[in-house]
Amino acid sequence: MHPDSFDPTGNDPPPEQRPNDGSRRTFIKQASGILGLAVAPPFVSQAERLAAYTSKVEGATEMKLKVNGTLRTLRLEPRVTLLDALRENMGLTGSKKGCDQGQCGACTVLVDGRRVNSCLTLAITTQGKDITTIEGLAKGEELHPMQAAFLKHDGFQCGYCTPGQICSAVACVQEGHTKTDAEIREWMSGNLCRCGAYPNIVAAIKEVAGKGGSKS
Repeated sequence: MHPDSFDPTGNDPPPEQRPNDGSRRTFIKQASGILGLAVAPPFVSQAERLAAYTSKVEGATEMKLKVNGTLRTLRLEPRVTLLDALRENMGLTGSKKGCDQGQCGACTVLVDGRRVNSCLTLAITTQGKDITTIEGLAKGEELHPMQAAFLKHDGFQCGYCTPGQICSAVACVQEGHTKTDAEIREWMSGNLCRCGAYPNIVAAIKEVAGKGGSKS
């Protein structure tokens, strides 16, 4: 029987017993086998990775967040943002939900001293880090120098963006981006104020920077 012919009786010998005759049919089968061996492991590996990833993100999980010096244990879905965890699960409503897209900066908090948009940050990724919100800046009845400066210079109007502005301003001073008004405006440009209190905010930041700043 010609190697490319089809045996209607179904009595073709097992593949391993067929000669390597160099025919097109044999070549295709051999090539398919080699290709299968080459391709299968990555697919299997990818499937395993996807399965493992899915199993990790499903359901609520326990997480520990250190907020304003206090370690809190929460049980949250991994998809919960830091902002929602702060506001909805810890009652820390100082951080505001403005655009919820990381554009207005009303949700700004400090994570390990660096400002982040908490609406774009997953709470689970902040485990093991120091999270500071506007509620954690003051020491008892003593306001943080930046809070006091905002009051002195009337750096707020409606006040909605103020918590994010102050957190960002604290980091701005610590980062040393306060040499000129233009530099302050540039490094505070991620925080929007619909009331237009920008000159007063810059004045407050300059005063704190001029006094050497203060750590959060």
